[in-house]
Amino acid sequence: MPESDLDLSPLRSILQDLLPKGRSALLPSLHAAQDLYGYIPSPAASEIASALHVPLSEVYGVIEFYSMFSSQPVSKTIIHVCNDPACAMAGSDALMKNLIRQYSDANAKNGDEIVVERAPCLGLCEMAPAIMIKDIQRGHVDASGAGRLLEEFGEKPYSIIGGDAHELTQNCGKHRPTTIGEYVAGGGYNALRKVLSMDPAAVIAEVKASGLVGRGGAAFPAGLKWEGAAKEAARPKYVICNADEAEPGTFKDRVLLEEDPHRILEGLIIAAYATGAHQGYIFLRGEYTNAFVAMTYALKEAYASGLLGQNILGSEFDLELELFRGAGAYVCGEETALFEAIEGKRGFPRMKPPFPTTKGLFGKPTVINNVETLSNIRSIINMGAAEYRKTGTEKSPGTKLFCLSGDVAQPGLYEVPFGISIRHLIYDLAGGVRGGRQLKAMLFGGAAGAFADAASLDVALSFEELRAHGLPLGSGVITIFDETRDLRDALSRLAYFFADQSCGKCYPCQLGTRRQMEIIERMAAGKMLPGDRARLEDVGWTMTDASLCGLGQTAASAVLSAIKLWPEYFVENRS
Repeated sequence: MPESDLDLSPLRSILQDLLPKGRSALLPSLHAAQDLYGYIPSPAASEIASALHVPLSEVYGVIEFYSMFSSQPVSKTIIHVCNDPACAMAGSDALMKNLIRQYSDANAKNGDEIVVERAPCLGLCEMAPAIMIKDIQRGHVDASGAGRLLEEFGEKPYSIIGGDAHELTQNCGKHRPTTIGEYVAGGGYNALRKVLSMDPAAVIAEVKASGLVGRGGAAFPAGLKWEGAAKEAARPKYVICNADEAEPGTFKDRVLLEEDPHRILEGLIIAAYATGAHQGYIFLRGEYTNAFVAMTYALKEAYASGLLGQNILGSEFDLELELFRGAGAYVCGEETALFEAIEGKRGFPRMKPPFPTTKGLFGKPTVINNVETLSNIRSIINMGAAEYRKTGTEKSPGTKLFCLSGDVAQPGLYEVPFGISIRHLIYDLAGGVRGGRQLKAMLFGGAAGAFADAASLDVALSFEELRAHGLPLGSGVITIFDETRDLRDALSRLAYFFADQSCGKCYPCQLGTRRQMEIIERMAAGKMLPGDRARLEDVGWTMTDASLCGLGQTAASAVLSAIKLWPEYFVENRS
């Protein structure tokens, strides 16, 4: 249909509801247009620009920045195949070739519009190989494995939930969202009821005493963050749940979001009460469609039960929460880039300082916590900081969620007390290396992490012990590689990931990730040039020291660790 004949009335109706939000409604408006038309036609972009009073050039700048948006017509069905390390080990390359062959033939015979594309990590690493199907008539559908494509695009298989502890995962494993009735029956929202009778400063003191640090990778003390925002005089204040989980190998937040959404809401509401915020956001990764459904329903349940909105549970505390969909940008996992996205801009990281607790979202004091971090709040309030600290180690109290994928017998999500050994997690809990093979390598922390070999198996899983051995805890990712794997392939995929995901704002990352990828590609092909190893190390340390945000600062971490462990991979060709 010609764009001049486009029916804009459905979009206009949606925009009427979004107008009060101003420019922060830009991403929701673009999502609406994309869902309505399959892409964002120029009349729709113009309508959105006019309604929100955003220059049309900036609207197109936002469309081009986020991978889930398109300003050009796309195929009716797009099959996204994950090609990051865990899925590659499970045969995603062969799967992608088979799908291309299968649907190329189907397109030729039936005139169907089906396209197969490579995708970055889809957050289904324990179910590898992972697929996401975008269908104009159906929206996004998560799937896993080629055999399920014929079952109405399929539903994903279920995650293994294991470990020595079940504090954070006590409501997980039902393979569906926990309803508010089930959550309350199990003691849910008792922590919220308790804090509403406490002084906010006392709540912050309890969180500080617990020793809780961020579980998203940065490990900043949660109580200090809350305290910093609470002391700021500026109003309004905001709380944000960072659910933009996109680190290759990571899926823990997805499981919590899909199966225990109220635990996350309770933690976020308590954070708002303690810091004096009355507006909050849950920034959810755009690809997490099942989690979007679960969180949308949980929010409706919470509002209907008087747990959100005005006079929460009969108190004088008010809080409005909004679910905000990302649009496909790994960099938006960085907190300030996430702020930019909510504000209706391209997700470029900001310079620090000022820090978010002083000037965050819309330039106001903001507390932003990861999904797993917020999931700990209920336990801390209910049991008290002293009891909470009895689990784990002195410097790493509590439990931790670990995402195991790759060549492990039972890939899944494992909750364990801090302080157990890596060996116990992999061999006793997850069944060891698949097929009885020998362990070759472990990638800690995902793409932004570091490699270790079997010599590290008896290291304790705690912030302090891993740090002492040069390994990052990160967000809790461990990808296993057996003795048959050529790690040059994994390094190539990691280098491609960072080059593809760099936002381009700062030159050390923009140019460094590209140079790193070029050298790694030569390494993988056995064609390293004289000086390439030194260049690779120089580029890596330059990105680490000079990049603006965590993406560039960690883009070379895995490569630099591999150079130390497997120098034979980096032999230069001097012929």
